Amino acid sequence: MTRNILPILVTASIFLAGVALAQTPAANPKVLFKTTKGDITIELYPAKAPITVNSILGYVNDKFYDGLIFHRVIPGFMIQTGGLTAEMSQKSGKPAIKNEAGNGLKNTRGTVAMARTEVVDSATSQFFINLKDNSFLNHTDETSKGFGYCVFGKVVAGMDVVDAIAKVPTGDKPGHQNVPLEPIAILSATVVAGK
Repeated sequence: MTRNILPILVTASIFLAGVALAQTPAANPKVLFKTTKGDITIELYPAKAPITVNSILGYVNDKFYDGLIFHRVIPGFMIQTGGLTAEMSQKSGKPAIKNEAGNGLKNTRGTVAMARTEVVDSATSQFFINLKDNSFLNHTDETSKGFGYCVFGKVVAGMDVVDAIAKVPTGDKPGHQNVPLEPIAILSATVVAGK
């Protein structure tokens, strides 16, 4: 009888290992932004910001970001991209999405958050990378002022490139302030890991 139990135990162990493997969550997607200043890799957090991450991945897969510039650079605060060409023309994106700023993620150094207007649910394609901890951008309440800016990812490689972009000379262009005097462009944006 003992000899018959061993194959059953081995089979059960293999089955349980397979179940455990199947239940392991997929890795968070990562997006590689190749820029004229170097490469930046951002890890996205779909469990915390599913609507936002789905939207960003849609833009990446559509090659929407390719050729756009970092159009707003403020040292000690953030760098912003995702909507303007080198000629300062606004690229038309998809409809605005729901603001997921209440997801518990904070605007700390290296995190990536959605840019928006005073309207809570107005984010489309533009996002920014925090150069420092910007707690005043975090979700505090349901009002327009307190709703905050949705963090959906973090720079996991290339923060030195982000810091280099933050140091470039900037000036004013019609309708825009803090614009790099020499355009810093996204050459390509591609999903490099995860689903």
